[in-house]
This record gives sequence, C-alpha cells and structure tokens, in this order.
Amino acid sequence: MIYSRVLHFHKHVINCSKVKAAIRCDEHIVISAACRKHSVRFKSSGPAGQSAQERQRQHMARGLPKQKPILGVKQVVVVASGKGGVGKSTTAVNLALGIAANDSSKSVGLLDADIYGPSIPKLMNLRGNPELTDKNLMRPLVNYGVLCMSMGFLVEETAPIVWRGLMVMSAIERLLRQVEWGQLDYLVIDMPPGTGDVQLSITQNIPISGAVIVSTPQDIALLDARRGAEMFRKVNVPVLGLVQNMSVFHCPNCNHKTHIFGEDGATELANSLGVEVLGDIPLHINIREMSDKGQPVVVSKPDSPEAKAYLKVAAQVVKRLPAPSA
Repeated sequence: MIYSRVLHFHKHVINCSKVKAAIRCDEHIVISAACRKHSVRFKSSGPAGQSAQERQRQHMARGLPKQKPILGVKQVVVVASGKGGVGKSTTAVNLALGIAANDSSKSVGLLDADIYGPSIPKLMNLRGNPELTDKNLMRPLVNYGVLCMSMGFLVEETAPIVWRGLMVMSAIERLLRQVEWGQLDYLVIDMPPGTGDVQLSITQNIPISGAVIVSTPQDIALLDARRGAEMFRKVNVPVLGLVQNMSVFHCPNCNHKTHIFGEDGATELANSLGVEVLGDIPLHINIREMSDKGQPVVVSKPDSPEAKAYLKVAAQVVKRLPAPSA
C-alpha cells in the first residue's frame, strides 16, 4: 500500500515536473528573446524618470510565478534557520502548539517543508498515510489539536528521499496546493535549513505573513542566520524576529548558569538587522526528552519554564503579524 502511494506520487511529480519545466523553459526563451530584442528600446522608452534597469526588472518579473494564497489559510508563518542543528523544527512545533495554547479559538496547522529530512512525524508522534478526499486532496493528520502534513507521512520512516531539484519542487507544490486544510487561522511552515530552491519556491508561490529566524548564540550559527534573514528581505517577506535557542544551561544540581554556545549573540544580530529577539529558549533536558517521545514540552509540561519560554515566543509572533486580509 505504501509503495503504491509513493509510486503514484512519483508519477504525479514527474508528470508535473515535465510540464512545468517545459513551460518555464518556453517562458525563459520568450522573455530572454524579448529582452535582447528590446534592450536598446529600454534605454529611451518608458515613463519619465524611470530607469532602464527598473523597466527591465519589471519586464523580467513577468516570468515569475504569481503568488496565490493557500485555500482556507489566513496567515502563513515560516520558521527558518541558516543552518541545520539549531533546533528549528523543535521551535516550529512548539510555536504552532504555543499559538494554539495561547488562544484556543484559533485553528493552527503545521507544514513540514523539509523534504529530505522531515521531522514533524517524530516530533508530533504521528504515523500513517494521509487519506484522500473526493477531490484527490490529502487530509492532514492531527495531534494535540494541530493539523500536520509532511513528506514523512508518504514514505517509510527510514527511507532516504533521493530526488533532484524538479522532483523536490513538484513535491513542495503538492504539499502547498493539494492538502485539505479546511479553515486555518495560522499555518506554521517548518522550512529546510539554508537559502536554496525550496525557500525561494515557497516565498514566490504563496503570500507569507512573516518569518521567524532560529539560531543559537554561537558565531558560526549567527553568520548563517544573517544570510537567512537577508534572503527573506530580498523576497519581501517581513522578518518578525529571532529566536535565540539553547541560550543558557542551568545545572540541575546547583542551578549555575552556563552559556555553552555564547551569550547574547542573537541579540547583537537582531540589533544589527533592526529586528527584535522574540525570546530565549534554554538548553534543557526536558525539551530534548519530550521531543524524542513525540510529546512537545508545550503540551507535556505546560507549566515548566521552558514551555513558558515557547509560549512567550508564540505570543510575540502573533503580536507582530499584520492583520489578515479579508
């Protein structure tokens, strides 16, 4: 059954990839030819005061995909990091659960966009294949009141996903467009680490209300966090702020504080970027243990200091979001 589902998904992705590749190739040829043909004309035509470079940029932008909202979703928040291993997925999960916990009247979804290394199934203690609706849309799996979708639901837990770029892009397209989310107030997207094709594809295809950047205070992590923040700015996605993860370790015996990865590095980066730190998440064994069990700390230990840190971050994120469009 699982093999047939994956095979069907592969066929769907391959067909979509060929069609889209052909379309994009044709568009590229037409646009390139048009630019060559009219490059001289750009220098002398157009509204007064508009530079040739600006007119050419507008002309080339016509070939970019037009943003289209996800049906039924009011606000999209992406959680990103410049590099892996900084706790991005754990933060995304607890952020989604924190938003729901802070306001039980709001419906929240969680989308795992990390195709090569999906973590949401493990973190949310979910297994199984999504059911299909009459319209061939996938129904999200649900736990702790949050709707979830991940590539991890479509393949075996230990199976590697060895796909080229077009396959990945088509998989992302299906996760964005072929899921029956119903009516959601917030959709939190756990982005893959880095600043590559997936990030660019998502930001170009759907309107995003804001981005949350996760980093440890370590200098090497902060370098990549800056790249992530600058990428979102280049594609006109508001950066809501930074989450400083693993900020401090409290000794369980003497309660001595140790800044294992450095101190206040994210604060300095936030100041240089002109954004704020949304909150500090401590390095605590409860976060690790509960995550491994598929019982995120926000729901398993809601009164703990570490859970309250995530709840604070969730409140700060919602506070900084623009009002949803009607």
